[in-house]
Amino acid sequence: MIQFKEERLFGRYITFEHITPILYEYGFIPELLGESVNKVPIYMYKLGTGPKKLLLWSQMHGNESTTTKALIDFMNRCRLDVSFSGDLLDRCTLYIIPMLNPDGSKAYTRINANQVDLNRDALDLTQPESKILRAIYDQIKPDFCFNLHDQRTIFSVGETSYPATVSFLAPAAEESRSITPSRAKAMEVIVKMNEQLQELIPNQVGRYDDGFNINCVGDMFTSLNTPTILFEAGHYNLDYERDTTRVYIYEALVTAITYIAFNDVNGVGVDSYFEIPENGKNFVDILLYDDVTGMQSNVGILFKEILQNNSIVFMPTLEKIGNLQGFYGHKETSLSSVGVKEVSENVFGQDLLWEILTKIQQNQRYLKI
Repeated sequence: MIQFKEERLFGRYITFEHITPILYEYGFIPELLGESVNKVPIYMYKLGTGPKKLLLWSQMHGNESTTTKALIDFMNRCRLDVSFSGDLLDRCTLYIIPMLNPDGSKAYTRINANQVDLNRDALDLTQPESKILRAIYDQIKPDFCFNLHDQRTIFSVGETSYPATVSFLAPAAEESRSITPSRAKAMEVIVKMNEQLQELIPNQVGRYDDGFNINCVGDMFTSLNTPTILFEAGHYNLDYERDTTRVYIYEALVTAITYIAFNDVNGVGVDSYFEIPENGKNFVDILLYDDVTGMQSNVGILFKEILQNNSIVFMPTLEKIGNLQGFYGHKETSLSSVGVKEVSENVFGQDLLWEILTKIQQNQRYLKI
């Protein structure tokens, strides 16, 4: 994949201004679908002429950019590696919306410029971006949909100490979460992606919660009998820029699209889908063991992502204090290792908590974060 990686896209902050000149340079012709709340164009790129139609969209949540990078890496391969893309694009037509929420991407927010979560607007369709996605869905009537997202660093594979570097979901079509034919087809493709990723990142693939919500786009499209797959790009060891995870999303895209192109997907492998562990929430970014107070008051820190000067800063924030049995840290160390040498009180007061967070901020290079 390295030879097809678009090196000009890196880090977490990816905007319309970053991707559009690159795709123009690639020679892909954009189709204007409409505009965002702030009048930024929303483009779709059509690759291929095959009978199987796939609709893919990324950055529905503006601060979830890993899958956008992976999508563009995939598009780069399609243009450069004809031995890969020739037969593939004779069998499939890919309709790719690399950035559905350009306003949220610019502001680095989950929501759009009207403060609406587009993935909770599938039923009411109150937002221009939601209407654009539904209109193109109705127009092309895709055989498969790929809904591409990032997930938080808190997610584990089941209750294990493995991070959920990639997670998938075949969304439910109704409240009972029964295995409809369309849902079974999505499960079959997910099983194939999981088989490939287990060779690359063993035990680091999870299954996202399948609670039904008709306001979510994946649930809506599945209810309309379209196999829909949720991709969630998660955490890889100290890869806070998600430039390693992007590789695994790319590999998943290659596997899924190739499998759909060259196979009749009938919904086999449902049992194997449910063997993928469901995500747990067992991680903090930093777990600090209490080697100072003797009280076993361990500290769990999560990073808040803040946009500063067109880049993302990871600001440590207090998440948990106490006996954190069953929790894991992406980085685990002791209070004394970040410079907390003594505690004047028997409880974690605000002064001590501020000291801990300040020390972590000062020692991020040491912590390799």
